[in-house]
Amino acid sequence: MQGSGEERARHWSYEELPGVDLLRARYVRKAFVRHTHEHFVIAAIAEGVEVFHHRGADQYAGAGSLALVNPDTPHTGRAGVPEGWRYGAVYPAPELVAEIAGETTGIRGTPGFVSPVLDDPYAARLVHQVLRAADEGNALAADTLLRVAVTRLLRLNGGTLPRREVRTAGTRLAARARAVLEERMAGPPTLERLAGDLGTSPFALLRAFRDAYGMPPHAWLTDARVRRARRLLDAGTAPAEAAVVVGFTDQAHLSRHFSRIVGVPPGAYRRERKNVQDARQRLLLPSQAWQNRQHSQTYAPTTETNRTRPSYGTPSESESP
Repeated sequence: MQGSGEERARHWSYEELPGVDLLRARYVRKAFVRHTHEHFVIAAIAEGVEVFHHRGADQYAGAGSLALVNPDTPHTGRAGVPEGWRYGAVYPAPELVAEIAGETTGIRGTPGFVSPVLDDPYAARLVHQVLRAADEGNALAADTLLRVAVTRLLRLNGGTLPRREVRTAGTRLAARARAVLEERMAGPPTLERLAGDLGTSPFALLRAFRDAYGMPPHAWLTDARVRRARRLLDAGTAPAEAAVVVGFTDQAHLSRHFSRIVGVPPGAYRRERKNVQDARQRLLLPSQAWQNRQHSQTYAPTTETNRTRPSYGTPSESESP
């Protein structure tokens, strides 16, 4: 693997693929803590091996295979070999995956992936081609390839996700605790106080919360804070301000946890979002050259020598971009 000691990552979005996050990365020492995603994870391994803990067991994804994680499923991530791993990933929203499943598969109910690892070099290549098309600004190719890739993965490894039923006293207790933590994200109570307010013991609450959400309350809260910080950064909020709003002590505190969950620092994440917003503004505002050309055409005398005939055919070589 080239540059065996170097780590690099880019986490971005492409305006023409709404509801989809994109990632290209190479990690050696990076270790992702237990976390969840609101979107699906479709990660195509190009080199090396990734290991991620998923539903009670370590999963190994090597070159040519895909790591597949359904939304709101706790998992980790780390290198499985000394040289690390290189991969590209797309994160489609559940609504988009449901739309594709409804059009191209026989899956009924909420679609998802059955196995967390799938060995399919063809689908892995499709994911990398989606990233390349997005990089090149080829919206038609990016959208087409993404839909083809998701369709293939659902047909090979798709099924109906079980519906979570909140029926037991433990699951109801965990849901109430989660609602309190969401409301008091910037100033959460201690475990003892939270349990007391809910009429239970700390260890009973801890067990119920782990059973319901796959992680203890403090880990879930860190994950939720990073999710909310991402939404703030997407909206243009500065990292230092986002850190305080979601309950981190400062930007460095946010950066440490953000990098261990998202894979890039919050500043780099926000710059990519700002680039997308700037590109949108450039599309909305006519360029200076276009404005100058319109100005000259508006105010130039309309004589026979400067009047041009409209062309509806193929541009000449001099007119081609």
